[in-house]
Order: sequence, then structure tokens, then C-alpha cells
Amino acid sequence: MPTKEPMQFRGRAVVPGAGPFVVGILNVTPDSFSNGGAYATPTDATDAGCRMADEGADAIDVGGESTRPGSQPVPADEQIRRTENVIAGLARRFGDDGPAISIDTRSAKVAAAALDAGACVVNDVSALGDDTAMAPLAASRGAGVILMHAKGTPGDMQRNPTYDDVVAEITGFLARRITLAAEAGIARERIIVDPGIGFGKTTAHNIEILRRLDSLRALGLPVMVGPSRKRFIGEVLCIDEPADRLMGTAAAVAACVLAGIECVRVHDVAACRQVADLCAEIRPLSPSNVPFPGTRGYRS
Repeated sequence: MPTKEPMQFRGRAVVPGAGPFVVGILNVTPDSFSNGGAYATPTDATDAGCRMADEGADAIDVGGESTRPGSQPVPADEQIRRTENVIAGLARRFGDDGPAISIDTRSAKVAAAALDAGACVVNDVSALGDDTAMAPLAASRGAGVILMHAKGTPGDMQRNPTYDDVVAEITGFLARRITLAAEAGIARERIIVDPGIGFGKTTAHNIEILRRLDSLRALGLPVMVGPSRKRFIGEVLCIDEPADRLMGTAAAVAACVLAGIECVRVHDVAACRQVADLCAEIRPLSPSNVPFPGTRGYRS
């Protein structure tokens, strides 16, 4: 039977009010919008994941398919070729004490290979919608899942996305996907939700999401937000190069943590770890975000 225990990142339960958890982005792709093609070999990518662990990442999200705006699907076998050895290498080097490993994919075949190699979480930008085998797979393997909202596909999602109320639409969509996941046998304790910054949203939509992060709390599950280096930061700050958007990313991470968001997904782990930990100390303690003894942010 699949476990109903909460997901754990570095041995800490990922539950509402816990964290902040920093998820490091490890793209092993030639064409991701930021750092695509950065790692020539699986060893290079594994070394990069270990550096993120040393910098304080609680989880490493490995992806073999770019989902940047305008991207096209990558065959499952090619995604597996790119990611399987990296995940296995990270799992060997982390052992039982390192960050959790997630696979960023919409394909059940890729997810199965990743889980076999040592991943424990599936980060699906289609929220289990693109592959009907994904939900049963995650349920049968007891994997954690991250359900993300996207309007359209990566190939067309930025072609004039419109909403009557972007936050209400996202929340309603995620509520329906949570129900679908539960009906497939995925325990609520193993679900994280993601509003999908930049996935079928304009800059104005992304800013509105960040202003209204509290609305996502009504779902009753941990939330992950991925603002790192994204176009809306460049448009607000007039910065063209994604790699130059660190300060904007840090500001977005601060907004997330001060709003009580549990997980932030970032490229620049060391800097964002510092931002997240300081903001966790600043934000008011309340029953929804009091950390457990022995975790980051606990005040004795």
C-alpha cells in the first residue's frame, strides 16, 4: 500500500506552515530558458546538484524537457537518457541524509524510470493531465506529486493568455486536480500545489498571483512557487538576460516566504537560501507557520 506519511525534504515534513523549503532547479536540457546546456555530462550535472545540496537545497528538481514558452515535447526515451544517470548519481551521493530528488516531467514512463533511479517526487507541470498513467503510477509507488497550473501547453501558453480572475481560476483548477489525485489513490499528505508562474500568464497575472498568495492557502496543502529568473522579472526590471535577474528573484522569494509559502523553486540556491531563512525569521509566527523544534526558523 502507498505510504500516507507526509513528504519529507531533508527529513522535515512538507506540511502546511512548514519550511521554507528551497528546491534547486537542475535542468539537463540543451534548451531551457536559463542554464540550458550547462552540463556536458551526467557527472557535471551530478556535481552541480551536490553543490546545490551544500548551498542548502532541501530538494533537487531534475528536468530533461524544457517547458519554456514555445518549446516542443521531448520523447520519453530522450528525457530518460538525460535524467536517469543524474538522478542515480545524486541518490548515491546523497544517501539517506541529502535533499529529496524530484523529476520534472509530464510522462509516466520518465517518472517511472526516475523513481527507479532514486527520485521520490514527480513534478508534473500538467498536474497529471498529459499522461493518464501518471496518477496511477504515483499512487502505486507512494510518490509525492507537485500539481501545477498551466493555461495551454508550453508551445502555445504565452499566446495572449486571458482570465476573468487569474487567482480564482488557478485555485479552482488546482482543487479539481487535487480531487483527481485523491481519487487515484494519492494521499493528500503527498501533494504540493504550484500556481505556475509564467505558464500561460502575463507579467500582470504573475504579479497578481504574488500579491494574492494567501488565496492559495484555502486549498489546505503546501504550496510551491517558482519565480526564478522568469520573464516577468525581466519585464518589470528591464533586464533581458535571465542570469542577471537574481535580485528580482530574491525579491519574489522574499514575498513568497513572508506570505507563508512553504516551497520556492530556484536556480540560485545559495542566495535564495539566505533570503528564505531571514524572511522566515521576520514573518510573524502564527499557528499556520510555527516551525517544529529542530528545524530552520525554530526559536527556543
